[in-house]
Amino acid sequence: MNSFFARLHRAGRVTAACTIAIAAACAGASVGGSSGGGAVATAPRASIASAPKSDWIQLFNGRDLSDWDIKFAKHQLGDNYNNTFRVEDGLLKVRYDKWTAFNGEFGHIFYKRPFRYYLVAAEYRFVGNQVTGAGPNLAWAKRNNGIMINGQSAQSMGLNQDFPISLEVQLLGGLSDGKPRSTANLCTPGTNVHFGDSLITRHCINSTSKTYDGDQWVRVEALSLGDSIIKHIANGDTVLVYRKPEMGGGSANNTNPGVLVPGQPIVGGSISLQAETAEIDFRKVEVLNLEGCMDPKSSSYRPYFIKHDPAACK
Repeated sequence: MNSFFARLHRAGRVTAACTIAIAAACAGASVGGSSGGGAVATAPRASIASAPKSDWIQLFNGRDLSDWDIKFAKHQLGDNYNNTFRVEDGLLKVRYDKWTAFNGEFGHIFYKRPFRYYLVAAEYRFVGNQVTGAGPNLAWAKRNNGIMINGQSAQSMGLNQDFPISLEVQLLGGLSDGKPRSTANLCTPGTNVHFGDSLITRHCINSTSKTYDGDQWVRVEALSLGDSIIKHIANGDTVLVYRKPEMGGGSANNTNPGVLVPGQPIVGGSISLQAETAEIDFRKVEVLNLEGCMDPKSSSYRPYFIKHDPAACK
């Protein structure tokens, strides 16, 4: 990370701490009025870490892909080309053993439900080799995958579209060559973000994470608070912070007309995983929803919620 981005990264950390505190305070102060029941009295916000494990939504059920939609470039929605995404041994796997060539057929598997305020986590390891036919121009994609957050839906993808409009929490494995290769980086297909108050249009920005060589398991998380703050976390360490994502920029090619609206704030969206020429295993993909009922009188109240959803109150 060069000195310019290091300064922006530090500024983003300061802004993040302030904005998370403000978000919680604002959420508590603003709920209720529009729901017709008057202001909702809320208890002091609890730490996200206080959430019980049972509150996490398991996006991957360990058995099948029934809760997911698959889209490969140049293929219709639902075509799991060459059985690339599969479930074996309780793991969600990306495999290229049935491929004989690669011609830009990047793939994504989308969870069925979008989110706005949430913490998503994936535990992964890189295995095997790159797809047959990946030449030198795809060297960047070795041991490379991503958690695509706040993205467009699978249904809105163009037939030949390569990457969804989204924020990519880029997952990289070390190449065992002694060179640093961070994970939980940021790439921005069809999007731009702010570091501090500066709009950044650079496509990929490295995190401050360590390098993870070999086939070790790594847990990467992304905290997304609507259109405000986003944090990337690798094995418990916050390694990147930015804010105010919006549509714009390149690297999401062949989108359908009218889907990419430059400058439009991004407040949430889909979560997807990639098939980007590298073989990988996921043993866990889970989400903690931070949007829900903030009325302490409700049975669905959770003290760690950040955004009030009156419809969730029971």
